[in-house]
Amino acid sequence: MTIRFSLNGETVEVDCPPTTTLLDWLREDRELTGTKEGCNEGDCGACSVMVTDEDGARALNACILFMPQLHGKAVRTVEGISGPLGEMHPVQNAMVENHGSQCGFCTPGFVVSMAVAHLGGRRDHDDVLAGNLCRCTGYAPIVKAAEAAETQPIPGWMHDKTPESETNLLAPETSDALAAWYEAHPDGTLIAGATDVGLWVTKGLKDLGDVVFLHRCRDLQTIQDQDDTLKIGAGVTMAALLPVLRKHHPSYAELVRRYGSEQVRQAATIGGNVANGSPIGDNPPALLALGATLHLRKGDTRRTVKTEDFFIEYGKQDRQPGEFVEAITIPKSAPALRCYKLSKRFDQDISALCGCFNVAIENNIVTDARIAFGGMAGVPKRATSVESGLIGKEWTENTINAVLPLFRDDFTPLSDMRASADYRMVTAQNLMLRYFHDLSGNTVSVLEVTS
Repeated sequence: MTIRFSLNGETVEVDCPPTTTLLDWLREDRELTGTKEGCNEGDCGACSVMVTDEDGARALNACILFMPQLHGKAVRTVEGISGPLGEMHPVQNAMVENHGSQCGFCTPGFVVSMAVAHLGGRRDHDDVLAGNLCRCTGYAPIVKAAEAAETQPIPGWMHDKTPESETNLLAPETSDALAAWYEAHPDGTLIAGATDVGLWVTKGLKDLGDVVFLHRCRDLQTIQDQDDTLKIGAGVTMAALLPVLRKHHPSYAELVRRYGSEQVRQAATIGGNVANGSPIGDNPPALLALGATLHLRKGDTRRTVKTEDFFIEYGKQDRQPGEFVEAITIPKSAPALRCYKLSKRFDQDISALCGCFNVAIENNIVTDARIAFGGMAGVPKRATSVESGLIGKEWTENTINAVLPLFRDDFTPLSDMRASADYRMVTAQNLMLRYFHDLSGNTVSVLEVTS
């Protein structure tokens, strides 16, 4: 297929297989080797590039970015961060002046992430750089460099224009066109952000067969305010969802802030995170605790299912061939919702387990409870025995202690490289205690240090 986009200010047309990654094309076809291959799975950020479209500029991982996802967009590699006459970008100057590079392997990715943040006026440098891993310099001089460049003017060459592009059959522009394609190709692979599917190619060396890209379906990328609920299109990225969650569900938002990295959040979609059925996906426990509804579509036929009914068993969801997740509806308000993620690393790490709690209390009596976990079973799952043990009881620490053994009725966790079964069970119970103290107004965050 033919892909047309701007590369470092120059319009290019490329014919290549649809699962060719931008990283491979840059290094092998264009010899732009500043973009490095590190992990080749979207973790290390050494391959970060700047991608601009009608929504603005963002940093993305080139290693899991397929070429058709660039159609009609503009790309800048580290070679294009400097000016056409070799002028250094302010963040490059700052990196030199603040000694922000030693071995230099990961430096190009840092520079790209910093340049995107500089263009957007962002100053949350710890979040911006969490997706770029360095093992030799340490982050202090890099963050200092980002801070030093904050007030410097944006170079003129950083304002990219996107080239005109024609509709491509592999990238439909409406959900109607997508539904028609998927009904006709029920064994095909849907690719939204490719933060999961990309690894099927780069790590699993899988032939995806027929593929279709969802990133041009703008009607799947809306968030509709419907009185007491929010209807979130399946194509909404985690980066676009984050500010909405900060307004309505701050604890869920904090969970999403730790979802992958800046590069991953800018690509990954909420629909993809749900549809892949991962038992350790970050969104499903929160959606279960919120009582979210999934909207599914096959051709012109639509239906709704409860989130807990969608996940049947490991690797199996209530989704027919040719059917896809179109949207997700959540309540706009849930003041008692709390989400806790445990992982070996705070930023950009897969959950050992993730617990989300939403308990309704009236006159100190529990009237309703929705408690859900990821990482405790083959699917994201509610703790129904614990919920039943709470409802109708006084909201006291004695009540909490009394229901803790019921976790063993709800879950039989496994041991793996992230955590042992015993650890998962004990920490799940401890999170129930943490939730009680959290609602009681006690400080429970380990990130808050007091003297």
